[in-house]
Amino acid sequence: MSLFFQESVALKVEKLTMQFGWFKALTDVSLSIKKNNIFGLIGPNGAGKTTLFNLLTGVYQPTSGSVEAFGKTLLGLKPHEITRRFVARTFQNIRLFKELSVLDNVLISLDHSSTSKYRGILSSMMQFKSYRKTERLHRDRANHLLEIFNLHHRRHRRACDLPYGDQRKLEIVRALATGAKLLLLDEPAAGLNIKETQELMCMVQLIRDQFDLTILLIEHDMKLVMGVCERIAVLDYGCHIAEGTPLEIQKNERVIEAYLGKGAHA
Repeated sequence: MSLFFQESVALKVEKLTMQFGWFKALTDVSLSIKKNNIFGLIGPNGAGKTTLFNLLTGVYQPTSGSVEAFGKTLLGLKPHEITRRFVARTFQNIRLFKELSVLDNVLISLDHSSTSKYRGILSSMMQFKSYRKTERLHRDRANHLLEIFNLHHRRHRRACDLPYGDQRKLEIVRALATGAKLLLLDEPAAGLNIKETQELMCMVQLIRDQFDLTILLIEHDMKLVMGVCERIAVLDYGCHIAEGTPLEIQKNERVIEAYLGKGAHA
């Protein structure tokens, strides 16, 4: 196994602060997530959850603090460089290439993750043997991922023509296609019905087990969070106010007051 993945901690965040002018979106947030955990991040709207995701993926650079994935710093890296550090994300608002086919959406992610020296305009023109082999491997990999998530039969449809729940699944497939070992899911259940949310719960566990990765998810659906997460952290007004097992979070008076409500531990 690569030394890169022998680090027992997948993600380490220390005293992360993000300030926009006079407004502090995050203040001294620290997290440590072990490899192969499913970790939940919850809190009221405006608590700083998506800001944290944006810091983890290079959309923003923090005012202060540090971020490491598998023992390597992510600070100062651009989003595509962080993807090459085996960190990928989905978005609260689905971001697919909607006019392209389902298969092409996945192939683009596989192309992005490739480090082959043969990729590029010249290799496309010359059709080197290694280039053609890489193309075949990518297509096989894309089809395999689509089969796992029951999207293979729709691989030639435009992404925008998929039902909403399948668009959510496709976005997760695209993230996995990058070769991610740390997957950040931003409200994956948003817009899903009860049946689709139940399927998502099973999918999250399947992804962790089958792909041997770590998952950090933001979610407002408490049944999903409490059902799949091994640990949960809570943000409120940009501050880390609690962390623990689902049962500990349900019983935490500060969390109940700030977010879950009085009936949460009944």
